[in-house]
This record gives sequence, structure tokens and C-alpha cells, in this order.
Amino acid sequence: MQPVIINATLQQALNLIGAFVFAISGALLAVHKRYDIVGMTVLAEITAIGGGVIRDLILGAVPPSSFTDHITFLLPLGAVALVFFAHRYIIQSQDQSQDRGAPTLIRRYQNQIQAALTERYRNRLRVAVLVFDAAGLAVFCISGAAKALTYGLGPVESIALGVLTGIGGGILRDMLANEKPTVLQENSELYAVPAVLGAAIVVAVHYLHLDAYATPAATIAAVLVFVLRLGALRYHWTAPRPWRISAAQGEPTAKQDDAQGQ
Repeated sequence: MQPVIINATLQQALNLIGAFVFAISGALLAVHKRYDIVGMTVLAEITAIGGGVIRDLILGAVPPSSFTDHITFLLPLGAVALVFFAHRYIIQSQDQSQDRGAPTLIRRYQNQIQAALTERYRNRLRVAVLVFDAAGLAVFCISGAAKALTYGLGPVESIALGVLTGIGGGILRDMLANEKPTVLQENSELYAVPAVLGAAIVVAVHYLHLDAYATPAATIAAVLVFVLRLGALRYHWTAPRPWRISAAQGEPTAKQDDAQGQ
């Protein structure tokens, strides 16, 4: 095992921050899917510790750190409680604001109004899931690459393991929620690419023997991944594809499409 790439305090902070924000994304997705508190807990836990468990099993660091550090394992429960009570408070506030002094003429349209408000709130939930997922991706791809370097993996392998750590929990979350994983969606904005860049920065700093700057470099890399992911969501940046996108129809076109009628 090689010396620690980034100091232990930062490594622990990254793991805790990543676990918490990923747990929130899992709990929010459970709310969006209308799961109960047990379903929220399952999605929050698997999202928070899934990528780290996969990383540690590959490295042979058993039992995984999530099962030896009770804080990391219990932290998602706090995220579940936060999302659970915040959601109940928001929904109840919306219901009370509609019921308070509502004219009789409007009450017959109350179901339609409630449906519209619910849909708007669910859209906000989708956005919140993506934002917290981006934060978890940014943190875990950095900590994953750093831990891989600590265990003596090469540069390519460390980048790959950093990316897997970042996207692993989200993939497990989406699969359990019967959703196609973000990284495999047809029109997915940049997701794994920012993680590759973030992990590559950590690896490059190490192999350029700039370990004195490892901590600020890891911080900058995490911010870069987060901003790049949010920018991709905002401006719909995507990775290169083997087909062209029709500007008029918004659908993929390829040369082989011409041969389908033959």
C-alpha cells in the first residue's frame, strides 16, 4: 500500500459528504416514486454506500469501510428523516393553503388544481434528485480515485475505479427504483465524463509528484465535476454519438435508416 494521496481528514470528509448527498438523492427519488419510509431508507442507504462498497470489494478492503464506520452507515438515516419531514411539511402546507377560505366556485376545480401542484412539485423533486446526485458524483469520484492510488493501482485503473465509485450508487438506486440508470439513458447529459475528468485530475497530480497540492487539487476537481454536471443538465451537453440528431425532428438519423425500407 502506498502513502495516503490526500490527507485522512479530507478523505473522511469527502466520504461523509458524498454519503449524505447521495442518500438525499435516493430518498428524494423514493418520494418521487411514492415509496414509504422503508423504501426511502433502502434507496438512501444503497445510493450512499453502494459505490464505496463496490470500490472496497475490488480493492480487497474488506469489510468495506461503510460497515466498519457506523457514522457512514447511519448518516443516510438522517437524510431520510430530513427528506421525510420536509416533504410532509411542504405537502401539508400546500393542502392547507388550498383549503383555507377557498370559495365554493373554486372547490369543484380543486382536484385539477391539486393535480397541477403535485405535478409541479414532482418536477422539482426530479431536479433536486439530479442536483444532489451531481454532488455525490463529484465527491465520490475523487475519493474513489484517491483510495485506488493509495492501494497501488495504476493511473488508468485508478480513474476507472474513481468513476465506478461515483456512478455505482446511482446505478444501484435507479435499478432498484425500476429506472434506467442515468449513464445508460439515450438522451443522457454528460454524467460519467465529468467523473472521468475529476478522477484524472487526482491521478495526474499524484503522478506529477505534486502531492503537496493534492488537497486543493481534489477540492478544485470536485467543484469542477459538480459544475460540469450541472452545466450539462442546464445546456443539454451530451457525449459524442454514432448518429446524427435531426434538428427539425429531434430524432437520431443514420445511414442505415435509409436501408430499412429495402
